[in-house]
Amino acid sequence: MSNPSSQIATQLTTTKGLTPSPTWLTSFLTTQRPTTPLPALTQTACFRLLASDITTSLSPNPTSCFPPDIHNANVQERRLVGPIAVQVLSVEDMSKSRWEQIEAIEALERGEGTKGREIIRVAATEEGEDENAKRDGGPHKLALQDAKGTRFYGIELKGVEGVGLGMSMGCKMVLRNVVVARGVVLLEPGTTMVLGGKIEGLHKAWKEGRKAELKAAIEANERAA
Repeated sequence: MSNPSSQIATQLTTTKGLTPSPTWLTSFLTTQRPTTPLPALTQTACFRLLASDITTSLSPNPTSCFPPDIHNANVQERRLVGPIAVQVLSVEDMSKSRWEQIEAIEALERGEGTKGREIIRVAATEEGEDENAKRDGGPHKLALQDAKGTRFYGIELKGVEGVGLGMSMGCKMVLRNVVVARGVVLLEPGTTMVLGGKIEGLHKAWKEGRKAELKAAIEANERAA
């Protein structure tokens, strides 16, 4: 195999919109057998990237990251070609009250989803996520981060498959031809592709912190009433 590092990077960039950094790829290849076929190496590299922190695993190229002035609310609208890989830091269902969001998180912890008003048991995906809950509710507001470490918010204009309270934190998404309006990224099915993945520590901290945050807000409102 002449240059597996270059071939893997090209394949992942072309098919997934993920461009691994040379340092990350070199480290990854040292853990693999030299005789492993290229397709298997590429698949394993993709799986590892989806479980990684993209601020350390991806190349922060200007075209694959958001511009420095992404938060400028004076810019009414602009379209970014990308592809831009991002990871999810938090998700909020804007259609649900705080109590409903707590109940939804706890239902997912019990392995339950909702179908209308009926609670059902649902099968988990490979990442341990709830497919039914992903499509329930919305629009959703997401805190996102690109490979450069820039953080910003994205809001669903239309429901995006894979986005919901059941998604894992650290989940990777790739944005193409995405519109940014007054500092907020507008998410739609045609511009947003959910690749999946999960950062275990981030997901655990978010799940525990989110419930505490919601309960604290409810208690504060009750005291003020």
